[in-house]
Amino acid sequence: MIRLVKAQLSDITSMQELVKDEIRDGIILNRSDDEVATNIRSYVLVKEDERLVGYTALHIHSKRVAEIRSLIVHIDYRGQSLGKRMVEFTLEEAKDLGVEEDVLVLTYLPLFFKKLNFVEIPKESIPEHKVWVDCIKCIHFPICNEIALIYRLC
Repeated sequence: MIRLVKAQLSDITSMQELVKDEIRDGIILNRSDDEVATNIRSYVLVKEDERLVGYTALHIHSKRVAEIRSLIVHIDYRGQSLGKRMVEFTLEEAKDLGVEEDVLVLTYLPLFFKKLNFVEIPKESIPEHKVWVDCIKCIHFPICNEIALIYRLC
């Protein structure tokens, strides 16, 4: 049975294993075990029985803006709408937490998010602290090919 669950500290090793190829390829940012642990409440996992097959995180930047990060689905499970389920879960979570305006995503797969009613925006409109906290750690920085999109909550 496939289900969405909130992450536990005991999931960190399998989370890191699932994302290692995307980190190597520069698709997803490398986050240390400690950084994942610090933000463990942000993560939602997709599990089949006890096997981790995907995850994402909802990171809150401010009262107005949140971000979907590190969306990953195991290659054997792609095409089953698991990514869509996680995005919809995080959007509901953002609303429940009271995020006032937008949910941001930076991605190499803009069509996936556009199908979920995200709208492309210029990267220049991304909160500056995002660039200095996260983007600077990317192997592609400062030449970024990711597309910025937002989902308007209001």
